[in-house]
Amino acid sequence: MAKSYDRLEGKPHLTEEWVGKAYTFVCIMFLVITISSMVYFVASKGLSTFLVNGVNVGDLLTGLKWNPEADIPLFGALPFIFGSFSTSILAAIIAAPLGFCAAVFMVEIAPKFGRKYMQPVIELLAGIPSVVYGFVGLSVIVPFFRDTFPGQGIGIAAGAVVLAVMILPTITTIATDALAALPAGLKEGSYALGSTRYQTISRIVLPTTLPAQMTGIVLGIARAFGEALAVQMVIGNAPHIPHSLFESTSTLTSAITLSMGNTSMGSVHNNALWSLALILMLMTFVFVFIIRMLERRSKL
Repeated sequence: MAKSYDRLEGKPHLTEEWVGKAYTFVCIMFLVITISSMVYFVASKGLSTFLVNGVNVGDLLTGLKWNPEADIPLFGALPFIFGSFSTSILAAIIAAPLGFCAAVFMVEIAPKFGRKYMQPVIELLAGIPSVVYGFVGLSVIVPFFRDTFPGQGIGIAAGAVVLAVMILPTITTIATDALAALPAGLKEGSYALGSTRYQTISRIVLPTTLPAQMTGIVLGIARAFGEALAVQMVIGNAPHIPHSLFESTSTLTSAITLSMGNTSMGSVHNNALWSLALILMLMTFVFVFIIRMLERRSKL
């Protein structure tokens, strides 16, 4: 009778509660062990370049030449680092205004039309495979740049445009959620003081939601920084620092994917590629830290 009474009162059974706690603990430990194992594996491989093979850290981070097959191998990763940062930041510069304007339209100007038609279309972009973006960029963007600007069309500009379309759903969705969560009293107070809709949006809505919108930008940069296939198809994959947006270059992800299958495990070249992967992982941690700081600021 006591057990039946507990269930009727809605109190969790002791056995069921213990099973739930144990299952939750196992899931959390699985995640912790998986992440720790990945960090240890990548770090051990990446640090072997410096600890075992004797490559200088400064030469890897600041070197301009990448030639592992030379008599004296050169492992200068600065062109790859520059290519990753330049394409990611330029893509965010292109996508951020578009995402903010789309979010403002969907929430403040035409919420019924925007939420019903525009938001599903924008969210569909997130489900398109990256190889499709690469083919579209190779078939449309590269020929357009080749016919309009000097050069072959491949380069940072083409990669940035492709990445901008890829990260647009992330920035737009986060900006839309931030605008929708804004207390209605702020806008009503602004309208009560005689402000126009443009003044309310530009001076109240956007500054108030700026930390959340910056979170969307950082998330977009993080995704663009780790993208490989789409950028690899339109950027040219030349290991040097370009002097123009329309010159070919390469990124960290492109260098890893193009060369990893042609190296033997434990070789200097293979360990150097793992070092590039370690740089990618560390940059991901930096992006996560920035996002956490922005989220903490938005709660204040």
